[in-house]
Order: sequence, then C-alpha cells, then structure tokens
Amino acid sequence: MIGKEEFQKIDLRVGKIWVGKILTVEEIEASDKLFKIKVDLGDEKRTIVSGIKKNYSAEELLGQLIVLIINLEPRQIRGIVSEAMLLAAASESGPVLIVPLNQVRVGSKIS
Repeated sequence: MIGKEEFQKIDLRVGKIWVGKILTVEEIEASDKLFKIKVDLGDEKRTIVSGIKKNYSAEELLGQLIVLIINLEPRQIRGIVSEAMLLAAASESGPVLIVPLNQVRVGSKIS
C-alpha cells in the first residue's frame, strides 16, 4: 500500500499513437512481443517500448488514445530508450490497454 503523497508523485497522462509523419508503431527485430511506439503527449513526443505485440497489431494501435506513466526513469530495452510506460490490465489472454472512454485532449493529466 502507498499513501496519497506517494500516489501524487505518479504522473499519468493521455497520449496518442500517431498516424503518419514520422511517428509510428514499429516491430522490434527478433522479438515476438515488443513494439517501439512513438507517442504524442501534446507538448512533447516520446518513444516507448511495450510488450503488447501478441495482443495488438500496429494497425490497431495507430491513432489510439492510451494512458501512460510519464515520470519514470528512462529504461533501455533491446537497445532502445523507453521514455514512458503504457498502462494495461492483465488478463488471461494477455495485456488489455487502458484507454479513455471519451475523447480527451492529448496530454491531459489524469487525477
């Protein structure tokens, strides 16, 4: 259990995986579960590495709003610096993305 003060340190934001331009969802060579994803946070763009490839195709992810933790220390995964973490629920069939029910502005803070 963590207290409210610890919870308030977590920076949760809504991000969008872009279609077009140079922001994409890319397969990571020799990995059957990892994607390299470019995410728009409104005022900045970040790269994340996520193990959701078995449950989602790149086409399904493009344009999708997702929830991210953005104040984690960057982590190197397969030679790629991952600058945030997307949130997904654990299910018997694999990860299920946490997404906003309604349209919200990219970069919206979650409280």
